[in-house]
Amino acid sequence: MHIEHRGLLHLLGSTMRTPGHDLELAAGLAVGEGVLRHADDLAGVRHCRAGDGGPQDGDVAVVVRDSADLDLSKLGRVSTPSSACGLCGRDEIDAIVASAPAVDRQVLIDVEVLASLPDLMLEKQSVFRRTGGLHAAALATADGVITVVREDVGRHNAVDKVIGHRVMSATVADVLVVSGRAGFEIVQKAAMAGIPVVAAVSAPTSLSVEVARECGLTLVAFVRDGGFTIYSGRDRVVGRVESAAP
Repeated sequence: MHIEHRGLLHLLGSTMRTPGHDLELAAGLAVGEGVLRHADDLAGVRHCRAGDGGPQDGDVAVVVRDSADLDLSKLGRVSTPSSACGLCGRDEIDAIVASAPAVDRQVLIDVEVLASLPDLMLEKQSVFRRTGGLHAAALATADGVITVVREDVGRHNAVDKVIGHRVMSATVADVLVVSGRAGFEIVQKAAMAGIPVVAAVSAPTSLSVEVARECGLTLVAFVRDGGFTIYSGRDRVVGRVESAAP
């Protein structure tokens, strides 16, 4: 995946993914990496052409407007093809966490609506129903409408795809729903995209809770069987909550 800026191509990163929605994947990765900081900076996303030189078949270019201030130091971090998040080492993690912005957008979501989101997402997980082998991510409104669902072998790729969909369609998302655990990279991507609520079917990590609290996100995990635990941002959840982390 590449960034095209002022007529030049720069490597954004490489990842192993489930094919499909590759343009969204690239756009979402650009948001998560802090390269695409404003939706207005996006001029388009395209498949690379033979005349581009270095890029191989299947590569994608995120076209950033010439007027955007591009930080080249943020490019190329994910350079080894893998379905993992691409981060190793506490120093690198600390640098990524430090770049995550505060999210102060206030939305209110009812406890029953929040508890229903994973099942609503599951209804749209067509590949998972056939194979049982893919992660999923979804975006939802605070009133419980699922606006987009994407599946991928890597949960972070599924998140990049829905965030890419959001930035390419210029829509607002209130909740990011993920089918597995809430790793810190999931919370960081939500913060970079300005999504105020993260709901995960499985457990959070201690670092994801730390990042959520620092960024002002609402992090809810173990969302299943009609219940959940709130780890940060209790003020966005309306109604009686059975479990809240200290």
